[in-house]
Amino acid sequence: MARKKKKAKTAPKPPRPAEGRLVAVIELGTTSIRMEVAQVDPDGTLRELETLQQPVSLGKDTFGDGSIDLDTTEACVDVLKTFRRKLDEYGMTDSRDVMAVATSAVREATNQDAFLDRIYVATGLRVTVLDEGETNRYTYLAVQNLLRVHPRLAKGDTFVIEVGGGSTDVLLFREGRVLHSHSYPMGSLRLRKRMEDIQSPGRRLQEVMESEIGLMTSRVEHMFSMGADCRLVALGGEARFACSLLDRGWEERAFGRVKVADLDRLAADVVAMNEDQVVKRYHRSYPDAEVLGPALLVYAGLARVLKQKTLYVDRSTLREGILSEMATHGAWSEEFNEQVLSSAHEMGQRYDIDQDHATQVATLACQLFDAMQTQHKLSSRYRLILQVAALLHEIGGFINNRSHHKHSMYLIRNSDIFGFGSRDLDMTALVARYHRRAIPKPSHELYGTLSQRRRTAVSQLAGMLRVADSLSRGRAKAKTMAVSVGKHTVTLKLTTSGDLLMEQHALRDKGNLFRQVFGKEVVLQGAGGRKHRE
Repeated sequence: MARKKKKAKTAPKPPRPAEGRLVAVIELGTTSIRMEVAQVDPDGTLRELETLQQPVSLGKDTFGDGSIDLDTTEACVDVLKTFRRKLDEYGMTDSRDVMAVATSAVREATNQDAFLDRIYVATGLRVTVLDEGETNRYTYLAVQNLLRVHPRLAKGDTFVIEVGGGSTDVLLFREGRVLHSHSYPMGSLRLRKRMEDIQSPGRRLQEVMESEIGLMTSRVEHMFSMGADCRLVALGGEARFACSLLDRGWEERAFGRVKVADLDRLAADVVAMNEDQVVKRYHRSYPDAEVLGPALLVYAGLARVLKQKTLYVDRSTLREGILSEMATHGAWSEEFNEQVLSSAHEMGQRYDIDQDHATQVATLACQLFDAMQTQHKLSSRYRLILQVAALLHEIGGFINNRSHHKHSMYLIRNSDIFGFGSRDLDMTALVARYHRRAIPKPSHELYGTLSQRRRTAVSQLAGMLRVADSLSRGRAKAKTMAVSVGKHTVTLKLTTSGDLLMEQHALRDKGNLFRQVFGKEVVLQGAGGRKHRE
C-alpha cells in the first residue's frame, strides 16, 4: 500500500510495543526532512510504525549561495525539535537507536560545521553527513528485498538509479552482484539552480536542461558496459510520483512500470509549468514542485541512453537501508562483505598486482585477526578493512615500486570501493600504507587527524598486516597457520615443510610494529616443530 505522510502535530501518541526494539532514522535531504520509526521484531523483521516529513529546502541555499543561511537552519531546528518530541513519546531516549543523517546539501555547505553544531545544541542530535560511498551502501541494502523477491531483476544487468536534489546515484548489478557504483553531481535541485538565470519559454528551458543532462548520461554510457539483458529501476520521490500517475496497477504490485514515452510527455508538461502551477495541479509542496521537472527529465534521459522503453519504480528508500543496518547493530552481512571484496579484487586486477600473493596475505591476516580478538577487541568491520588493505597493499607499485606503500595509500583513498565510505577508505589506505617502512606517527598525513581509537585500530591492523606479509615472502609460502596467543608471545605454526629462514628475516624487519602495539613477540614454528623467534 502507498505510504501516507503524517503530520507530527496531529499524530496520536504512539503505544510502546510489547516486544522488539525501536529504531528511527532522520534524513536531512535537499528539499525536506524525513523521519521513519520502525520496530525490529525478535526474528529481525523490520516493521514500519510511522513516517513523518516536513519541507525544508536546504539544497536551495547550498547549491545557490554555497552555505545554509540562518533562517533555514532555524527551520531545521524547529522540525527536528518536533521529531525529537515524537521520539520521546515512543520512549526512544537511547542515542544508539536513533540515527540522523544528511546528504549533499549539508555535505557541500561551506558552513557545515556551524550548522551541525547548532542542530546538536538545539536538539541533542548528532548528524552524520553521508558521503557517496555510504549512500551507495544504504541504497544497496534498501533494494536487497526487491532483488530477492523478483529473481528476474537479479539476472542480466539491472541499473538502480536515484535522482536526488544534489546528485544522481547509480548502482549496476550484474547477475545479482554489484559491478559498479558511482555518484554524479547532477541532481534535480542543482540543475534547477543552474537554470534560474535563463529567461526562456518552457520548451527552450527543457532543451537547455536536456543538454546538461546529456553530459551526465554520456558519462554513464561511457562508464558502464551494458549487456543485452538490461533493466532500469528508479528510486526516489519523483519517480514514485510519476508511477502513481502513469501506472494504474502499481498498488497491486511490489514495483511499478512506467513507459518511457509517457514519462517523456509528463516531464515536458511539468517543465513547462511554473512552481505555482505544479503545486496547484499536482498538490506538491513548493520545494518538491521546484525539483519535479528536472528529476523526471534525468530519469527519462537515463532510460533513453540505456535504451529502455520501460522504467521500473521501487518504493525502497535510503532510510530503509539505514534501518536495515541499524537492525543488525551495524554488522555487515556475509553477502555484503563479499560485494566489497569483489570490488577490491576488481581494483587489484586493474592495477595488475600479484593476486596470489595478495590473497594469501589477506587470508593470513584474517587468521591472525580472529586469533587475536581478545587482544584487539575490534569489530568485524575492521576485519573487512584489514582484508581489503591486504588485497590492495601493493597496488602502489603500478605507479612506482619506490615508496609504493605511499602510492597505495593515495590510490585507495581516491578509489571507488563499493560499500566503503570515505572514513572506511581512509582507514584502509592507512593500513596499506603502513605495511612496510615507518611506523605510524602523529605527524604523518591523515594519521594525525584520527581519533585515538581509530589511530590505535590502524596500528593494530597494520601490525597484523606486516606479520602476514612477512609470512608470504619466503619459499614456504604458508597458506594456513595455527595461532597460539601466550602471555608474552604469539606462536604461529605454519603448515609447510619448507624452512622459515626468509620468513624469519622478513618478520625481523617488519615485526616491530606488532610488538609495539600488542607487547608480544612473534614466534614462527614450522611443521617439524622448530621455533624461530622474531
